[in-house]
Amino acid sequence: MGMIGGGKDAFIGAIHRIAANMDGQVELVCGALSMHPDVAQESGRMLFLSPDRTYNTYDEMFKAEAQRPADDRMDFVTIVTPNFAHFAPAMQALENGFNVVIEKPITFTLEEAKQLKAKVEETGLMLLLTHTYAGYPMVKEAREVVKSGALGKVRKIYVEYLQGWLSRLSEREGNAQASWRTDPSKSGKAGAMGDIGTHAAHLAEYISGQKISELSAALNIVVDGRMLDDDGAVLLRFDQGATGTLTASQIAAGEENALKIRVYGENGGLEWNQMEPNTLIVRWLDKPAEILRAGAGYTGHLSAAATSNCRTPGGHPEGYLEAFGNLYRNFALALSAKIEGREVPEWIDFPSVDDGIRGMAFINNVVASNESNEKWTKYTI
Repeated sequence: MGMIGGGKDAFIGAIHRIAANMDGQVELVCGALSMHPDVAQESGRMLFLSPDRTYNTYDEMFKAEAQRPADDRMDFVTIVTPNFAHFAPAMQALENGFNVVIEKPITFTLEEAKQLKAKVEETGLMLLLTHTYAGYPMVKEAREVVKSGALGKVRKIYVEYLQGWLSRLSEREGNAQASWRTDPSKSGKAGAMGDIGTHAAHLAEYISGQKISELSAALNIVVDGRMLDDDGAVLLRFDQGATGTLTASQIAAGEENALKIRVYGENGGLEWNQMEPNTLIVRWLDKPAEILRAGAGYTGHLSAAATSNCRTPGGHPEGYLEAFGNLYRNFALALSAKIEGREVPEWIDFPSVDDGIRGMAFINNVVASNESNEKWTKYTI
């Protein structure tokens, strides 16, 4: 693994490195860790990278790594830069024969995402989009419950992601994360909806197995002086008949990372909360509710998709880092199988370039709906 961005003062870079290292399947061997050469070099030393593989630019890294023997160069690169700096290094990585792991949203625009997909298909290389929440065992269990048909036809989907960290004008108070996320030149055309609304939309489609087909959105800028939405709500219609709502807010003062989803079918419903991730509640129309818990020893009680993504016995908390680790492990196992010509196990899945395109389409359609006087905006990609 190589890394672009994620140097010593970055938040998400360290998360990626911990996750990648969790199962012993991935080794960080090189990096262009900052746009500032002194920070890039210092970060490389802190991570014990070889000086000749600590690069000042990603262009330099791709050229040098491509010239190394096939069994000694990096297999993939992780891109953990702000949104505006996703597309160019991802495209260059693919052009140089390297697989890609990339933060969401996948690119700055939908058109860039489509170009990236075309390049992935042209090269036959792999891409992992780090929609973290798809890595949780009980999210995978929820998906399997829906797929089994036990709930009957899915009718309603409610998903919300509430945070409070942008309740003040933090971008003008020295908060670097707030600064770029609220700047349209760096973040893109949406704020909260692009940052966390895309997570909620992906989770709704991933668990339900249905795709958003129409929406009606209202976006708000609550904090005076902010340039992008910090709050919003969306009415949803799905392609298999379900309807629902999506709420994303970063001005819900006191909330941390309150991502929650409820899915209801003809026979019952389920509920999952990111801040209590080891629990899945399944409610039935005509019998008592069930509380399902994550645990590696629950084979036969939970789906293979869930137990295969658990590491510890029940009661030992597994959370955000482990979910991230599941994405990396599944990607690494699939990549290793591909390199060695082996079959990929059926339970392995991870978000791909197609999920990235749907995420960018979600942003486009939400913004278009908010600006339109029409009640419903037909979902276009």
